[in-house]
Amino acid sequence: MANANVKEVSDSSFDGDILKSSVPVLVDFWAPWCGPCRSVAPVIDDLATQYAGKLKVAKINVDESTEVAMRYQITSIPTFILFKNGQVADRALGALPRSEFVKLIDRNL
Repeated sequence: MANANVKEVSDSSFDGDILKSSVPVLVDFWAPWCGPCRSVAPVIDDLATQYAGKLKVAKINVDESTEVAMRYQITSIPTFILFKNGQVADRALGALPRSEFVKLIDRNL
């Protein structure tokens, strides 16, 4: 992982890393074979740096972590879910423009 501000999570680390986080967490549900996931990755990395300290950013590979993907009914990727206090606060689908991610984050901080 190129960006130190983006955390890779898995089925086993999800609850501790995401649901017990003291700050909101934007989770990117993705897979290596997904073109739109790869195309939006630089934007996600950039946002992780921009919002460091106010927001955590995490990625979860849906091929490797099927339990969490099923729990949150991830049927298409990329899917982005913003968690606050262990609850789903917001979600977005697809490779959105940066401005849409900023709106999603800002309205939840």
